[in-house]
Amino acid sequence: QVQLEESGGGLVQAGGSLRLSCVASGRAFSNYAMAWFRQAPGKEREFVAAISWSGGSRNIADSVKGRFTISRDNAKNTVYLQMNNLKLEDTAVYFCAAGRLTTATIAQYNSWGQGTQVTVSS
Repeated sequence: QVQLEESGGGLVQAGGSLRLSCVASGRAFSNYAMAWFRQAPGKEREFVAAISWSGGSRNIADSVKGRFTISRDNAKNTVYLQMNNLKLEDTAVYFCAAGRLTTATIAQYNSWGQGTQVTVSS
């Protein structure tokens, strides 16, 4: 497994932007597909975006399509989530995950970070 640590969360006004980062350590980062999920209070964890090991394939949730972008830098063992035009409903804890497939299926990911809080205010 790979160890993951997220950063970059915070408080932002609606319409603003944040960039989340997730740094991996342990086994070869470039072997893994990476994803971002989020969980709002009282709700289930939901898929946000995923990227293949090479970066050549991406999968984005409809709810954030056109506003969020996932990318990775294998030389830095880091995956990013650029979030633009943030909305109140984007408020959640955001988790980074590593797995073998570029999928929205949560069970396919076997390594998880601790999460970073994103709060969008009006």
